Amino acid sequence: MTTYEAGDVTLHQIREFVWEIPQEGDMRAPARVLASEALLDEISEDKTLQQLKNSTHLPGVRKYAVCMPDGHQGYGFPVGGVAGIDTEEGCISPGAVGYDINCGVRMMKTNLSYDDVQGREEELVDSLFANIPSGLGGGGVVEGDIDAVEAILDRGMEWALEEGYAVEEDLAHCEDEGVRPESDPSKVSQKAKDRGKNQIGSLGSGNHFLEVQRVTDTYLDDVADAYGLAEDQIVVLIHCGSRGLGHQVCTDYLRSIEKAHSGLLDQLPDKELAAAPAGSQLAEDYYGAMGACINFAWVNRQLIMHRTRKVFERVFGSDWETLGMDLLYDVAHNIAKKETHEVEGGEERELYVHRKGATRAFPAGHPEVPGAYLDVGQPIIIPGSMGAGSYVLRGGEESMDLTFGSTAHGAGRVMSRTQAKQDFWGGDVQDDLEQQHIYVKAQSGATVAEEAPGVYKDVDEVVRVSDALGIGDKVARTFPVCNIKG
Repeated sequence: MTTYEAGDVTLHQIREFVWEIPQEGDMRAPARVLASEALLDEISEDKTLQQLKNSTHLPGVRKYAVCMPDGHQGYGFPVGGVAGIDTEEGCISPGAVGYDINCGVRMMKTNLSYDDVQGREEELVDSLFANIPSGLGGGGVVEGDIDAVEAILDRGMEWALEEGYAVEEDLAHCEDEGVRPESDPSKVSQKAKDRGKNQIGSLGSGNHFLEVQRVTDTYLDDVADAYGLAEDQIVVLIHCGSRGLGHQVCTDYLRSIEKAHSGLLDQLPDKELAAAPAGSQLAEDYYGAMGACINFAWVNRQLIMHRTRKVFERVFGSDWETLGMDLLYDVAHNIAKKETHEVEGGEERELYVHRKGATRAFPAGHPEVPGAYLDVGQPIIIPGSMGAGSYVLRGGEESMDLTFGSTAHGAGRVMSRTQAKQDFWGGDVQDDLEQQHIYVKAQSGATVAEEAPGVYKDVDEVVRVSDALGIGDKVARTFPVCNIKG
């Protein structure tokens, strides 16, 4: 058997692209990494593997903890990590969801071709940047009050529909139809709500962005047709989450759990994995608060899409319906949800499936796949970097067995933001991108440097592994046209 040595961690190759850290000591299950050797070389350079191994100490971990091909070091639990944890015998961990609850992506189609946009890129990027709030702090598409925040936390995309920011088809093409039924706004602190009320409809900063793209390749023609994608088509990708509200909720519950469940915390190898035991009041409260944040993030992306439709109407002189600006799909990649999965011995159990920097990837026929895509599988959106392609995949047949119905969420970083700012200069990055006819506008040069193409893994390799394993099948590839960032 082939082994891979990464410091104190030894991985055994189970089959191509599947590496396992065997269960030992206080581990409650094995851990698996899905990667090529080239990706494994990058994954092993930080604390990802140790964090993955640590995650198997959480009570109730079933089958195995998994790291996706884009995995990298996170807060306690690796980004790109997936763990199915028993809802009766286990726990729920805010650190295994992440601070940006329901950070996710949505792709909107158009019937424009690349020819329609060429020569107008700078006009388009300037208008998008001027009209879509971005950057740190406040400012959103709508200036909400606490009543609006409460309604959004409770009803999600149904609020956006009622207020005229969405149409019925938008809800039908969103994970969970844009509403978490178990959300509980009363479990969200006043401080979190106050942070959220001035950020409704805003990109934020960091790696969040809005990118206009062109479809360069399609691979599964029947699925591409079902998704409404064709070569040379213009699409829009939006990547952001629950902003300061979600961050505050994560902070609040981590602190509360550390105090209330210190006995469990003492059993874990890393306090950043702080978890509330299943059935405890804090577990129930966090699950309700997280659901409310999930709703907020879906509305956040919806309002950005609404404003994007208005920008395209002005730039191209037609209403958005005529431009075919329909939502393809919106999917979360920082989330924990109760799902039923087959575990050891073929038993079906309800699990808290923690996906942190990992995307749900349900195959054709799964009852939670939207009706429009039930016969072909759930759309998956995998952003690359500003200088590389992004991908649309569909949920693969092997995902339920290998990954609790999950795949990667992006390219994955190989360089810290601090290092990126030392190695890259924002102006130079922008100049290089414009040589490729990619137009970028950001709040600062530092933001551009932090998100330079060179700080990310090879998204083509990440997707190659996903496709080869059958957890997410390639449908289409896109390439940037213009991009706005906080």
